[in-house]
Amino acid sequence: GLVDGYHDVLENYSDPRVKDWPLMSSPLPTLAICLTYAFVVKVAGPKLMEKRKPFELQKTLIVYNALQVIFSAWLFREALHAGWFSTYSFRCQPVDYSYSEHAMRVAGGCWWYYFSKF
Repeated sequence: GLVDGYHDVLENYSDPRVKDWPLMSSPLPTLAICLTYAFVVKVAGPKLMEKRKPFELQKTLIVYNALQVIFSAWLFREALHAGWFSTYSFRCQPVDYSYSEHAMRVAGGCWWYYFSKF
């Protein structure tokens, strides 16, 4: 059934190298984060703020955006050095599922990209 298919995907098609990394053992934590975010933005936030003045977030957003630019620059550099300036090419190629330093660096870069979406 559906539950067996879910367990089959998690056990047989997931990357064992990253199973212990945050948010990688199951899609449920990501689903919980997304549902919580949607609830706060669509229900709780508007209810909480309906009789209040808007927060002053300009300085906070400037700092946040600066940090995002720095992170994106680092991630781009990481992709270049772990990827195209290394052994990867612009052509399609199989994923390196080994535990080599290079393969783990690429997996780490992918994880940081995923994590940054939160």
